Amino acid sequence: MNSIIEVKDVSFGYTRQSTILSNISFDVPVGSFLAVAGPNGAGKSTLLNLLSGSLTPKSGTIRIDAAPIESYSTKSLASKIAVVRQEFVPVFGFSVIETVMMARTRHYGQVGFESKADRKIVNEAIEATDTAQFAARPLGSLSGGERQRVFIARALAQASDILLLDEPTSFLDLRHQVDIYDLLKAAQSEKNKTVVAVTHDINLAAQYCDHIMLLGGYPAGAGAPGRHQSEGNYCVGRTRDVFSPEQIEEVFGVKVFSGEVGRERFFLPLGRFAKDYRGISRT
Repeated sequence: MNSIIEVKDVSFGYTRQSTILSNISFDVPVGSFLAVAGPNGAGKSTLLNLLSGSLTPKSGTIRIDAAPIESYSTKSLASKIAVVRQEFVPVFGFSVIETVMMARTRHYGQVGFESKADRKIVNEAIEATDTAQFAARPLGSLSGGERQRVFIARALAQASDILLLDEPTSFLDLRHQVDIYDLLKAAQSEKNKTVVAVTHDINLAAQYCDHIMLLGGYPAGAGAPGRHQSEGNYCVGRTRDVFSPEQIEEVFGVKVFSGEVGRERFFLPLGRFAKDYRGISRT
């Protein structure tokens, strides 16, 4: 399968002396769903910013659809990548539907106004994210979770090949967390979108994602057969191969209970005051 994102030996730090990501290499196949998980400070959001072109690597290369990322103009890169960041400052005065419609500006013709097709795409994105009921409201009047869904709607309306999302279910209740992952999975399976999502929810990632990158927590040089491991601290591969109690405990530094529901594996972190779980088989 062709790769739409290719990362080769990428390193990055915010100062000359610091290195947050070191010699990261991985490919993302067209139409796949990759989750990036790991502890705070591991460089997950930094990696997403590198993939979106917001940051430039200290070394190494990033290719989007076989072309170096730096070869794209801002407009041409927007045709390939839509980004949903974890925190947004609401644009003063704009309504929800105006905010989502902004994603269509690169598609406007010579007249410079949205077309009937643009409005249809925007309305579909708003319906899909359950934001139609407040489409006319100012963006600044919404809760954090409601705004998050609006910006996911805007990313869908952008109609790009790749969706990059930083904690897409932040601020969302359980129902909308599942709804958003259902929506992203449908975009992948029905529209052949490539989805890369930074997440702290390893159980949603295990349920929905084809591939996982665990970033941070590994000692230098550690690795496991059949898994792509750098000299530093990441592991990437198919979800069931990467997610195990041992891997999760290594990365996050917390004991976990692992069980299965049907074909899905789930993980429960265990603190000092966890209820007694003796007698329950651990997979």
